[in-house]
Amino acid sequence: MPKESVSSQPATRADRVPPNSEDAEKGVLGSVLLDSGRVMDICIQHQLVCESFYVPAHRIVYEAMLDLAREMQAIDVLTVTERLRTTGKLDSIGGAVFLDRLVDFTPTPAHAEYYIDIVRQKHLLRCIINCARDAENECFGSEESADLVLSRAEQNFLDITERQRGDVLPWPSAVKQTMEHVERVFVSRGAGGLAGIPTGFANLDRVLQGLRQQEMVVLAARPAMGKTSLVMGIAENIALGRTSDKEARPVGIFSLEMSMDALVLRMLCSHAGVSSFKLMGGYVSPSIHGQLMQAASVLSKAPVYLDDSGGLDVLELRARARRMKKKYGVQMIVIDYLQLLHAKEYARQGRQIETSQISGNLKGMAKELKVPVVVLSQLSRAPEQRDKLGKPKLSDLRDSGAIEQDADVVCMLRRPCKYPDDEEFEDKTLAIVDVVKQRNGPTGEARLNFEENYTRFRDRAHGVDGIETGYDFEPVAAGELGAADGGVDE
Repeated sequence: MPKESVSSQPATRADRVPPNSEDAEKGVLGSVLLDSGRVMDICIQHQLVCESFYVPAHRIVYEAMLDLAREMQAIDVLTVTERLRTTGKLDSIGGAVFLDRLVDFTPTPAHAEYYIDIVRQKHLLRCIINCARDAENECFGSEESADLVLSRAEQNFLDITERQRGDVLPWPSAVKQTMEHVERVFVSRGAGGLAGIPTGFANLDRVLQGLRQQEMVVLAARPAMGKTSLVMGIAENIALGRTSDKEARPVGIFSLEMSMDALVLRMLCSHAGVSSFKLMGGYVSPSIHGQLMQAASVLSKAPVYLDDSGGLDVLELRARARRMKKKYGVQMIVIDYLQLLHAKEYARQGRQIETSQISGNLKGMAKELKVPVVVLSQLSRAPEQRDKLGKPKLSDLRDSGAIEQDADVVCMLRRPCKYPDDEEFEDKTLAIVDVVKQRNGPTGEARLNFEENYTRFRDRAHGVDGIETGYDFEPVAAGELGAADGGVDE
């Protein structure tokens, strides 16, 4: 059985030897040389890399073995010796006799998996030590804020965890796990539910089938179209349980654009049906005051967790979201909006590369936290420059094409009343949410009403346009929606 090499004297902090097991490393390499067909697959499955070996000579030998495995060649003493001789590294390990000793040291390859696990565990400990040292050095030498240093350290430790992926899930187990999800969807559909979290807008839910876990949903629009109002309306519906399943769920919101006071005031006025413009102008009648008090009473009980920190780095945002999920159990996260986030490590490489990193991190956050992440995004000026109708396309997403690649769902919000040449220009309340990409469903348009005075969206009667996908969507009748579902403007 391999024994971990230890010094005879207790190591001081200056000469402390990093965790390693020289004998286990010899056991792994010897097992590969004796039974490469089986052992090499186990090494790759457990993600053993060259850095997993602490002894330099062992690292060189394993690198040669990996090269042979990639080329689908046999791995034994002769082939490894020849590969090391060809690359000029044979003398650096002590010649061919070094490989013979590895074989002699290993009594049997039957215990290879045990040796591999020891090597993997020691490598993991060394990675943790390196991360801790990097964090310590940053604490002493960095001029950045403590919050950013902490978020980067958290992300580095998380990266270690993400690299330790488990074995491949057996196919029968994967099928069983998926069927359990299908059963839950079937039961919820039988009860009038959706595959994901309902938005509270029936017309939108008929296209999206709710907001699904681990999905990144992008809501994009030109400025002043009401995208913040729409996403806040969705967040309010979900937090208050004003959805088809009547279940209240905790919601996390990162508002990089608006302050907490401004956002809360907008939600209060929207919920109460009060014009925020008149309110800020000093017009507060007793009835309006009563409406606001009632709205405050309702909203104060909503499980909404708001972070209005501006100029966040995407790694810091992920760290904050991770804590929010752990502490409050949020089931949806809203980010307003993507272009205000930063990725400082990539800022010098151009905004396009930086935005690509931000987008990839947000998608990774959705998968990590297992919640839908709704991200607002600005559009370029291309819709206005292309024609007079201002109808946006996927390619109009600002700063990077990575956004449309990473997103599972992309919705474009537009209001025809903003464009005089639109045939529906006279309809001042019409707002159209065009689902232009949906990885797991159809595309199409959902029609809503936008009450500009109250910055509030409501469902619209007969609001789902024809969707040419073979999906059967029935139009929404006025009587199907009550006040709890956002109401319908007749």
